[in-house]
Amino acid sequence: MEKSTACLGGGVCIVMILWWCCIRNVTSGASDHRYKQGDSVPFYANKVGPFHNPSETYRYFDLPFCSPANVEEKKEDLGEVLNGDRLVVAPFTMDFQIDQEPTSICKKRLTRAEVVQFRAAILKDYFFQMYYDDLPIWGFLGRFESEDQDDTAGAKVYLFRHTHFEIHYNKDRIIDVFVQNKPNEVVSLTEDTEVDVDFTYSVQWTPTDMSFEKRLEKYSQASLMLLNLEIHWFSIINSCVAVLLLTGLLATILMHVLKNDFSKFTHDEEAVDEQEGSGWKYIHGDVFRYPMYKSLFAAATGIGTQLFALSIFIFMLALVGVFYPYNRGALVTALVIIYALTSGIAGYSAASFYYMIEGKNWKAETKMYTHEVLICWCCQMKIMVLTGSLFSGPLFLTFCFLNTVAIAYSSTAALPLGTIVVIFLLWTLVTSPLLVVGGIAGRNSRPEFQTPCRTNKYPREIPQLPWYRRTLPQMAMAGFLPFSAIYIELYYIFISIWGHQIYTIYSILFIVFIILFIVTAFITVALTYFQLAAEDHQWWWRSFVCGGSTGLFIYGYCIYFYYVRSDMFGFMQTSFFFGYMACICYGFFLMLGTVGFRAALFFVRHIYRSIKCE
Repeated sequence: MEKSTACLGGGVCIVMILWWCCIRNVTSGASDHRYKQGDSVPFYANKVGPFHNPSETYRYFDLPFCSPANVEEKKEDLGEVLNGDRLVVAPFTMDFQIDQEPTSICKKRLTRAEVVQFRAAILKDYFFQMYYDDLPIWGFLGRFESEDQDDTAGAKVYLFRHTHFEIHYNKDRIIDVFVQNKPNEVVSLTEDTEVDVDFTYSVQWTPTDMSFEKRLEKYSQASLMLLNLEIHWFSIINSCVAVLLLTGLLATILMHVLKNDFSKFTHDEEAVDEQEGSGWKYIHGDVFRYPMYKSLFAAATGIGTQLFALSIFIFMLALVGVFYPYNRGALVTALVIIYALTSGIAGYSAASFYYMIEGKNWKAETKMYTHEVLICWCCQMKIMVLTGSLFSGPLFLTFCFLNTVAIAYSSTAALPLGTIVVIFLLWTLVTSPLLVVGGIAGRNSRPEFQTPCRTNKYPREIPQLPWYRRTLPQMAMAGFLPFSAIYIELYYIFISIWGHQIYTIYSILFIVFIILFIVTAFITVALTYFQLAAEDHQWWWRSFVCGGSTGLFIYGYCIYFYYVRSDMFGFMQTSFFFGYMACICYGFFLMLGTVGFRAALFFVRHIYRSIKCE
């Protein structure tokens, strides 16, 4: 026991150290530079890509812009690389408080192939992204004129050749940056002929009274507009009212039925015993019979517990303001590192739960023969491998496929080899050891599965159930109510993840998150009671899949959002959207399934403790 405690203490120390490193990493993105007149300001060009396809991005100089002889790349952290950022020094010179008249970047003759490349990009609404003093800048490459926006075969295409920057400053700090493309400063790319282009830019510096602390507010104004706030709060109030009414109705029914059941089973037991047994009381000898595939079940609840802890930690960071607008890669970095750190939670939860339901096979090793000890340790390794691969395995396979697609497209979404090695080392040196340490601690905690009823030697036969009491209809009923409470907020989350808007109202999102868990737990408890009342004692897996069925509804919403509410197109974007959303919805399935099972387990224990079972 002391050895286990020491291991757990060491794991906690590692977690605290890496957690501190994570905080340092995700909060280091804020730029607070002060400049003097004439000082050089960091200016980076990031990427280009179709406006409607956020995952399909390319390096800035993949298009035939004016490129220097030696492109200087910025050293990026893990989150920026995972986010698809590839920053290089921009081909502009914009020193602090130095206005510039139209200045030539370069004069070049575009070949026919380069004209075709630019024209194809403009017809797909390509945009570019840059960062000036860590402030994001967007702009379009050009414009086209066509009678039919869906058919651009005969469109007139124009490339913007001049870019005007207007920079607002307050004393020695940069506050805001605006980019403008003059509609008359264009070059026609309609014909497949060589074109001479003089790329130019100009800079205007304007003083402002806005404070430095408020310079990022405009990037979140879309979500903070009064109309959007009213929609957010209306959806919250609507969800709360629906939840209160429905859960209140279910609570009233359950309390009334349970009260009658308790009264019948306690005050008139002898009369009941003389009657033919029916109802949830009469399966007390089977209700705590352990489920099939105990290893898989323990691993699923373990990873679900980890994902729940991960969500809580992410919300904590969001609510304290770590994920401020355009803190590049902060959220992705936090997700990767905190997932690695919380793997010990998955190992502990899975191992301790498996020991509770299969403790007879994990007796004290001092009383076991050598081959029994080996079998015991092989069993534990099986649990750890299942727990470690149940979620990360499908995620890894999805990543391999999507990374191959990104490499084929030469997109910045493809991770370089160095980043893949870093993630592999993080998994090898942090995730796996913490998973094993958590598993050892969970095994050595020697928990006992508290059951108020003794389990019969032979299982009771389950009566024939009507179709609406079977697994799939129950999953549909269990997933619809939680999904109906969050679907309005899902739209804002999707347009921030798969669009160009920023989600900043994390307090409202946290309320929705709590509502989701409450409704999931309550509806799972209600369906578990109705299942037991029908004398179906196989409630373990049923409660898990019913609780997690909301994840399936969310994936159904993904299909609706892609084809109805978005303008995304192309094989790469489709693959990235449905691939990564499948992993996210699968994570929700495991997390909400664990919540549903834990709530059902608490309820089942409670009702069977309240009556005399033996």
